[in-house]
Amino acid sequence: MPARIGAGTREEHVPNTSVYHLQLNVSNAAKSLPFYQDFFKYLGYRVINQSKEHIGVSNGSTDFWIIETPAAHRKRRFHRKATGLNHISFRVSARKEIDRFVIEFLKPRGIVPLYASPKHFPEYRDGYYAVFFEDPDRIKLELTFIPAGATK
Repeated sequence: MPARIGAGTREEHVPNTSVYHLQLNVSNAAKSLPFYQDFFKYLGYRVINQSKEHIGVSNGSTDFWIIETPAAHRKRRFHRKATGLNHISFRVSARKEIDRFVIEFLKPRGIVPLYASPKHFPEYRDGYYAVFFEDPDRIKLELTFIPAGATK
């Protein structure tokens, strides 16, 4: 049963939610779709829909739609410090999954991790271990491990 919180004198219902889907617009489908198809396949997502302009993938609870930006909107480039999305983090169940990802996915593609990662980031949370990297449009992605019972 979802939690309930009090708001003034009236108790309000708080729904039990999760992210259902996310859409990322990319500047060049020919470059980005193969990257994302490989990336999501590595993470265990399955393709649910695709064309030469888009790909939809799902892990059974969260879907991602990677879609080529319409030509009229391609002039404005993405920058993660601007208003909007900064990065997307994917949580894994073991630290070794991150190290394996670097060896099996990033290195063969010549993708250089950001911030001298993978490494611990204790400023985020106890035991926080992550690798940060960019897609072809420089959208920042992250694989994260946080041990059970971590505080902060």
